Amino acid sequence: MSNIPETGRTPRVQIRLIVIQVLVFSLFATLGGRLWYLQIRNGDEYTNEARSNHVQQVVQPAVRGSILDARGVPLADNETRLVVSASRTDLMKMKDDGKGVLTRLAAVLGMKPKDVMDKVRLCDAETPQPCWNGSPYQPIPVTDEATTQQALQIRERAEDFPGITAEPMAVRRYVAPGKANTAQVLGYLSPVTDEEIEKAKDTDSPFLRSDQVGRSGLERTYDKDLRGKAGVTRYEVDKLGRVIGLAQADKAEPGANVVTSIDARVQAVAEWELNNAMKEARKVFDDNTGTNYKADSGAVVVMEAKTGRVVAMASLPTYDPNAWVGGISAKDYARLTGKKSNFPLLNRAIQGQAAPGSIFKVIPTTAAVNAGYDFNGRYPCPSSYSIGNQVFKNFESQGHGSITLGQALEVSCDTVYYALSHQQWKKDGGLKPKKNPADWFYKTAHQFGLGAETGIDLPNEVTGRVPDRRWKQKFWEANKDYWCKIGKKGGDYIQQLSYENCLEGNLMRAGDSVNYSIGQGDTLVTPIQMATIYAAISNGGTMWNPTVGKAVVSADGKSVREIKPKSHGKLPMNAKTRKLMNEALAGVATRGTAAWRFGGWPQDKIPMHAKTGTAEVHGKQTTSWFATYTKDYSIVMTISQGGTGSGASGPAVRNIYNALYGLDMEGNQDLKKALLPQPQKALPKIQPDGSIDAPKITPYVPAKPESEEEDTALAGPPAATGRRD
Repeated sequence: MSNIPETGRTPRVQIRLIVIQVLVFSLFATLGGRLWYLQIRNGDEYTNEARSNHVQQVVQPAVRGSILDARGVPLADNETRLVVSASRTDLMKMKDDGKGVLTRLAAVLGMKPKDVMDKVRLCDAETPQPCWNGSPYQPIPVTDEATTQQALQIRERAEDFPGITAEPMAVRRYVAPGKANTAQVLGYLSPVTDEEIEKAKDTDSPFLRSDQVGRSGLERTYDKDLRGKAGVTRYEVDKLGRVIGLAQADKAEPGANVVTSIDARVQAVAEWELNNAMKEARKVFDDNTGTNYKADSGAVVVMEAKTGRVVAMASLPTYDPNAWVGGISAKDYARLTGKKSNFPLLNRAIQGQAAPGSIFKVIPTTAAVNAGYDFNGRYPCPSSYSIGNQVFKNFESQGHGSITLGQALEVSCDTVYYALSHQQWKKDGGLKPKKNPADWFYKTAHQFGLGAETGIDLPNEVTGRVPDRRWKQKFWEANKDYWCKIGKKGGDYIQQLSYENCLEGNLMRAGDSVNYSIGQGDTLVTPIQMATIYAAISNGGTMWNPTVGKAVVSADGKSVREIKPKSHGKLPMNAKTRKLMNEALAGVATRGTAAWRFGGWPQDKIPMHAKTGTAEVHGKQTTSWFATYTKDYSIVMTISQGGTGSGASGPAVRNIYNALYGLDMEGNQDLKKALLPQPQKALPKIQPDGSIDAPKITPYVPAKPESEEEDTALAGPPAATGRRD
């Protein structure tokens, strides 16, 4: 028995009891507060969430709207295919992560197991294509080309293929009517990502996990209109997943149709002629490199001069957008994006940048007039022009005596522009420029819209480059450290050049201005920019934003939203200058550098205006440019490493005009054969059931000369024997 008195431990026991009581009370208070929060404060929210646990939804994808040409011919529409899909969620629940199921599926579909497994893996920074870039919770298409027999095998042996479905679905189809591919203009689709779903959830056009979205071209620009609204049916189910009722059903709303200004017939002509021009260019020997021209890429734009609407736009190399439907294969993806692909996904009409060569001369001509030089004044055109130790030669070292600015355009005399730009450079202060130099030649280029987007309704347009003083300064700041590191006074060419650039690479040298005046040096333009400029000269001076979309028409044809042309400015020339330039460019086609390509052209009925260009590119063969216009259309073609302007691109451009106006090589016109003698204004009619009475398109068949002798005559003399700028 303890000697400690009983009264000695009473206070300690009491303290312990009080502490325990406080703890118990605190626990009950916390539990009560939590119950109040769950049942009263947020009761409605959790009640709704609890209910949703017993609601399952079935998504019915909306039928995507069609993309139509100007006459209603489908360029992109939909077709019903048997689509085999895999539920990654179900596969991941299996012990082998679904490898067995996918292996059996591959055997049925006649595919390699690895190819099937690659298609259902998720994309990340380290996973190469093919992979699934969409939500991991939606069915992943394995193929959209399943046969009826394959689909029946999968359905009848459902126990062997858990998580696999085979269902008929509306699948995107790129039609290529009359072999008019139109790939880069149309673009392609791929699954929506979780990031896109999250970003768009609070907008008026949220995504569902089953959505496909446009990734380039018109599919991307008009994705919201084309996509429509998916239907969602919500079913009430019990805890075992059995349907006990219909909670809500929202019908799918098909997407609207986008009517374009593209004419599939002209598109087919443009694509064929560009491709043929590149083939022919590869047969020509280049004396400078000792090899044939490579003609590795090209682009052509056909535009309505009075509206800026694009009638045709082709870019080579190209691709088949159907390759993306249902998920692209590893082989196709490598072919489209690999180092040896030459980037067919690139739309070179709006994304291809190159020095413009002599088609640029309409800009320095305007600049000279605005600076105070007389258009009809006399200017020397010697075979070369010297600045210090540098000698700048005329094309093929030809001289033309004393000529006007108009004649300088006709014969494409470089030395006239060399002298004018050099004089202006000196007036602006030379290497020590005035505080506010006039910079007429550079300012005028910006006024023509160069160095900026044209505003075309296609994504990822590039701006080109006007190498003015501001650009020189920024370029020097970005590269100065590198130049100073490798530069060496008195070293080899690269070292000496880097040494000079390190010291004064931000200065506008005389040579910079001289090269710039003929569209060389650091100047970069795109075909769409030049087509816009030449269309503006044709229409009186309005620079239209090029547009491909013409109208958005609802699926039933009842609602029409026209896409009207918009202007981004006027050319910086008065009516007198435009008239004189118009006459000079007509002279290019009748007696100048493009005359040999327009023999027999009915100039009295359809006045033709043209400018040729052969741009030199460091380390590569020359780039061919051909810019033209009539009162109706502007056509610009370029071929990288293709040779001279009129030599490589000239015949193709002439043939496109022949198709437009229904002309033969002698200038005889047959309006029944003319594709578009006048720009189209009416929209195709879409019936309430969504059908379109579209005319049929036949593949383009180019006219063939009657004899080999005639074919030789049409080709013109060899480039080495005459002026072929």
